[in-house]
Amino acid sequence: MQGIIVLIVYALLMVGATKAFTKREDGGESFHVGHRNMGMVVSAMSIAATWIWAPALFTSAEKAYSNGIAGLFWFLVPNILCLILFIPFARKIRRDMPDGITLSGYMHKKYKSQPGKRVYHFQLTALTILSTAVQLLAGGKILSTATGLPLWAMTIVLAVIAFSYSQISGIKASVFTDAIQMVFLLLACAIFVPWALKLNGGAAAIQIAGASGDYGHLFSEKGLEVFLGFGLPTAIGLFAGPFGDQCFWQRAFSIRKDRIGRSFGLGAVMFAVVPLSMGILGFIAAGTGFIPTDTGMVNFELIKAIFPAWVIIPFMFMLISGLLSTVDSNLCAIASLTTDLKATARLKDADQIKASKASMIVLLIVGILIANIPGLTVTHMFLFYCTLRATTMLPTMLTLMNVRLTASGVVVGVLTAFLVGLPIFAYGNIYGIATYKTAGSLLTVLSAGIIAIIVSHIQKTGGAIQNGK
Repeated sequence: MQGIIVLIVYALLMVGATKAFTKREDGGESFHVGHRNMGMVVSAMSIAATWIWAPALFTSAEKAYSNGIAGLFWFLVPNILCLILFIPFARKIRRDMPDGITLSGYMHKKYKSQPGKRVYHFQLTALTILSTAVQLLAGGKILSTATGLPLWAMTIVLAVIAFSYSQISGIKASVFTDAIQMVFLLLACAIFVPWALKLNGGAAAIQIAGASGDYGHLFSEKGLEVFLGFGLPTAIGLFAGPFGDQCFWQRAFSIRKDRIGRSFGLGAVMFAVVPLSMGILGFIAAGTGFIPTDTGMVNFELIKAIFPAWVIIPFMFMLISGLLSTVDSNLCAIASLTTDLKATARLKDADQIKASKASMIVLLIVGILIANIPGLTVTHMFLFYCTLRATTMLPTMLTLMNVRLTASGVVVGVLTAFLVGLPIFAYGNIYGIATYKTAGSLLTVLSAGIIAIIVSHIQKTGGAIQNGK
């Protein structure tokens, strides 16, 4: 009953706040990027909340519980640095294309290539689908445990809540509700972590779990195992994260031009508080000998075990906020990606918005279906779509750094990453083989850039010889 009440209150709060502080958008561009003048603080909170996806809430605690300092370090640090690394590229794309909406639209403008646009559109769309599915999976599991209702029902409820407010004013609804959700997240961290430490021996529990044993050092034998099997593929995927995610390019086009850098920098700091706090809960669980039923949700199970029953309500508010902040951002991302479709581009504003909202519904349906696949885990999905994002990282970075590639070079490079690197990584991920996961991650990110450069060079050299003749 508690879980159902939380869901109802949460939905009413988000819809009510959106209707009270934003207006329904009738223009296609304003629905996707507002008026390109989002402020620094609200944008930073939105960036942080969007980046707080299911792994930030659960994988951080799981890795701290299972792999100590090494596990948490290789999850937390790349998560923070990737947002900082993204800043100069976010500024650059805004300068190059001040009226832009999507990354795929930018690549089309640079290379005048429909195949290149389609490749990027596919990667961005696939990432949005998988990201939505993993949020619904994690949230559905928690709510199913709390309410006793089946997983499929909870994934549908979460999807309906996210759509109910996102469809009102698009990106403005997402950014504004993200800010509210971020307040819930920070307040929950400020309450639960000190309280858990007080109940469980304070810093001693963290010391026992994190700094002692085989995983107490980054470069011990076990620490290196964590680096090769989890840290390196995670770091590659996370550094690629914003570059392969339309949610962040959409915010680069929406934030006031002179506030982009500060917004992402402040967002990185705000974000760090949440996975670090969840990691501390993982340390406490390990240090006190707590044995969870599901290590992937050790923080949730610890909270249920050590705190009074009523505490589960604010904790669920925090979890739902973290998960739905990403889902609503994904809804806005998929809506903006509809602008890349020729059929949508020819429509009037009102019809464009209808098409965008239809794409939101399709995204949620597909996400629900994937989330309900038996045996699927949050960590496996996280690693897979982290690597998926890496397929376009280097071609995007090189383009924004004014390295002149050819359209064919970009397409061949990205397809190579899809067809060679990604399957190798998927094989290693499914069977738990660290060597394959690492090799697949490196091949995915490097092959796209290297092949793009080689093919572009061959084409340019061939063109120069032909022109010389």
